Amino acid sequence: MIGVQSKRSQAEAVEEFFQLFKTPWEHWRPGRAYDAVIVTGDELPDIDARLLLVYGAAPRTDSGRGRLVRFGFDLFDEVERLLTTGQPLDLAHVPTLDLHIATLRTAMIDAGITFVEIPPVPAGHEFAVCLTHDIDFVGLRRHKFDHTMWGFVYRSTVGALTNWARGRITAQRLRETWRALLALPFVYLGWARDFWSPFEWYLRVEDGLPSTYFLIPFKRRGGDRVPGRHPDRRGTAYDITDIPQWTRALEAAGCEIGVHGIDAWHSVEKGKEEQARIAAVTGETRIGNRTHWLLRDERSATVLENAGYAYDSTEGYNETVGYRNGTTQVFRPAGARTLLELPLHIQDGALFYPGRLNLPEPSAWERCSAMIADASRFGGVLTILWHDRSHGPERFWGAFYVRLVETLRARGTWFGTATGIVRWFQTRRDVCFEESKTQDGAAIRLRGRGQPVEPPLTVRVHGPSAVTDTPWNGADDIEFLVERSAVKAACA
Repeated sequence: MIGVQSKRSQAEAVEEFFQLFKTPWEHWRPGRAYDAVIVTGDELPDIDARLLLVYGAAPRTDSGRGRLVRFGFDLFDEVERLLTTGQPLDLAHVPTLDLHIATLRTAMIDAGITFVEIPPVPAGHEFAVCLTHDIDFVGLRRHKFDHTMWGFVYRSTVGALTNWARGRITAQRLRETWRALLALPFVYLGWARDFWSPFEWYLRVEDGLPSTYFLIPFKRRGGDRVPGRHPDRRGTAYDITDIPQWTRALEAAGCEIGVHGIDAWHSVEKGKEEQARIAAVTGETRIGNRTHWLLRDERSATVLENAGYAYDSTEGYNETVGYRNGTTQVFRPAGARTLLELPLHIQDGALFYPGRLNLPEPSAWERCSAMIADASRFGGVLTILWHDRSHGPERFWGAFYVRLVETLRARGTWFGTATGIVRWFQTRRDVCFEESKTQDGAAIRLRGRGQPVEPPLTVRVHGPSAVTDTPWNGADDIEFLVERSAVKAACA
């Protein structure tokens, strides 16, 4: 049992931290004995704990009994920063918040403390994977003599030749690009297949894996408050009502359709309108959002929640891949009460696009492999975004995506839609820890929602000599004996 003696201003950060490190805790109370106590407050009171963890740079007089570990930063200030402003680009590759959790866990294990944890690991799997697609284009045929068409022509000629000269693409790739360019008139005439049409290709590559497609609710809307040059280019040439055959096909394949929001990130009224547009086609009432161009501000979580969205998946980088919020876990963003954030980790454009990382494929694979290793170590979910036209000319990033999907499939990871994964994490968040007395001593009772979750949660007991994992579907309460506990209730 962990006692937490923190600053009053840190209450929200403390509660969210212990939704991510799901283990029994409570706010420190004088006179109670604890297994471990975390102190970030201005004073260091007399504490009875086997392990005392003091965070902060301010000098303090040691007080209490047991092992003392000091850190030169404030844990909960750091948690608040990570879950609000996020990490700078140069630290994007570091899962900082997950490392804080791992450090605390290791300190408790090294102190010989027996404790119960529900890790962010679905039973029987290393971690979860969420495959997502932002659909900005549904074919090149809709773009005649506009900036999209001319951009394709330029990238297929000057751009492709430059990349070949620099060794970034092979001669075969150069020929394939030019072949697609020569076929362009026949695409417009309807005599050749539209090589930017995304759905058939993704359904074939993912082959039964559930994925989430974020579709545009209203075409030719660039939106309000769009920063940067050419905000009008944010408008699209299609919306969900133009592709009824594909929405039916996606749903039949077990895929999810979400809102690729235009103004939902800053307007409750427009957010409701965009959600209603998608719901009118899909018939779903629980719908999530990923904002077009990943636009957001400090109020976006509150606005989306008030507009009725089930989740958001906008927290990520356009410029790089990594952990904007320092974690692989679904979390509740600041300002929200019920809305959860499914963080975005790997994006095709960030890996390969000029002006962003612009990596050759071997370097891109090293980046992705490192993030797969992080997910294997910490659990959670690896969220991947591959755009609509990335598999075709002139990008040809499809082979890389196939390799990525097949690598993850071979590891036995759990693939879920965004809604399915957010629901799993919500079930984990809903679990409460309670004290139960038995003839043999104290026990921890885990109380769920009374309905089974699939895949089951993992209940992990860190003992003095071994770690024991037990699958638990949450339908019935479960109880574990522990060496020492002072649990009253730990429902955050």
